[in-house]
Amino acid sequence: MRVNDLLDAARDTNPDGIATVFGERRRTWREVHERVSRLAAGLRAAGVRPGDPVAVLAVNSDRYLEAHLAAPWAGAVLVPLNIRWNAQENLFALNDFGVSVLLVDDAFLDQVPQLRDGAGLTTLIYIGEHGQAPDGMRHYEDLVASAEPMPAAPGTADDPYVVFYTSGTTGQSKGVALTHGNAVATAEAFRATIDVGPDSVHLHVLGLFHVGGSQPVWYITAVGGTHVLHEKYVPADVLATIENESVTNTVLVPTMINALLTEPGLADRDLSSMRTCVYGGSPMPRQILDRAIEGLPDWGFHQIYGMTESSGYGVCLTWNDHLTALRDDPERLKSAGRAVPGADVGVVDPDDRMLGAGEIGQIVLRGPTVMTGYHGNPTATEQTLANGWLHTGDAGYLDDAGFLYVSDRVKDMIITGGENVFSVDVERAIYTHPAVHECAVIGIPDPTWVEAVHAVVVLRDGARVSEAELIEHCRTQIGGYKCPRSVEFVAGPLPTTPSGKIRKNVLRDPWWTGQDRQI
Repeated sequence: MRVNDLLDAARDTNPDGIATVFGERRRTWREVHERVSRLAAGLRAAGVRPGDPVAVLAVNSDRYLEAHLAAPWAGAVLVPLNIRWNAQENLFALNDFGVSVLLVDDAFLDQVPQLRDGAGLTTLIYIGEHGQAPDGMRHYEDLVASAEPMPAAPGTADDPYVVFYTSGTTGQSKGVALTHGNAVATAEAFRATIDVGPDSVHLHVLGLFHVGGSQPVWYITAVGGTHVLHEKYVPADVLATIENESVTNTVLVPTMINALLTEPGLADRDLSSMRTCVYGGSPMPRQILDRAIEGLPDWGFHQIYGMTESSGYGVCLTWNDHLTALRDDPERLKSAGRAVPGADVGVVDPDDRMLGAGEIGQIVLRGPTVMTGYHGNPTATEQTLANGWLHTGDAGYLDDAGFLYVSDRVKDMIITGGENVFSVDVERAIYTHPAVHECAVIGIPDPTWVEAVHAVVVLRDGARVSEAELIEHCRTQIGGYKCPRSVEFVAGPLPTTPSGKIRKNVLRDPWWTGQDRQI
């Protein structure tokens, strides 16, 4: 199957069902199907040929979602650009793939001159909300209206569908190439693990430029459900939309859930329509999860683990797994879950040998959701996909039942006085203090210990705790060698990647500037 087949299925099974909601605009699957086929024809008329890249730089909208489906309908490859990058960073992606066609909205018109000139863009398509396109650009709606519907481009499941450029927090960004088959397999894995159907109403707040925001495009379209799109994450707007649109599904990262739980008026909203809240991107501190289960009692939480290179999926802790753990084994709530249908997960040592249960090593994945490789980068592809497994760069272990426990990023492990400390263990201890709203633990240079455990902490509004008190609190939770030797209190919020992961490199870099070593 190809991504085009997902759209055909939605039109065939639920033609008059609401496909997209964006502000006051609502369209059925019959309408979206026709608009996508017209947009694809418009792209062809603009010179796009099968295999050509089509880039998008925009916030979430119904038009962006249509572009997700129209590019493959035309046989093209979608290239979503990172909305948190500056023009120079996005220019790298455009030139890396040789993009000549860009769809852009009002939020990023200021980048257009530099992108147009630096990448030699030949076609600029305006997908904003004004009725007239800026000079030198074609309006999205004119492109749709002027073209006759075209049949979906032929091809196979192995054809490239989308290239996501990684956020580049640890080096040069790389283009992760996912196929039609990767996207369809991801949709099938979600359908096998969460409750979705034609009556599903999904609220998009994660950016469609990110794999975590794109997954629901595939599985909600596959079942003919409804996509409700927000330009950005605003907790008050999320609560209002869930109530007003009877939202059944969403995807949030732990920092978003944490913010939602402290939003004024939470208790006054009827949020009972929500069936599944998928969360991922970083480990969920137990204290936040407990508050979420208590404060959002109708929600079923579903944790996912993966990376862009695995289409964002590979391991899941289903809501039933949560309930079972709460009843029988609360420690299992610290796990990321088990491999999704069709996938395998393992843990290897530095020599790539598989480790047994309880042994910490690098987490590896394989299965139909794993990328074909990095665009134009065979060396990095070979390293990452060595021996047929996707090497995640995360450290962790499996238990006897196959549940995966993610300890940390391999590069984020702190070696202090010859002892290995995983920052997530320290963060979990810090989060048990009632004054703590947000925290991140990093290693900083130390003349005695080589690296010292350092905590960066954001306190709850009105809360107080001293450095000494917080360190002593950690001693009641974890071994002394793991406890922070220093605590830095900041106003927050902590810097995050587009997927909501705390950018520890930003916190770490000032400490290591000028040092002979960087770990």
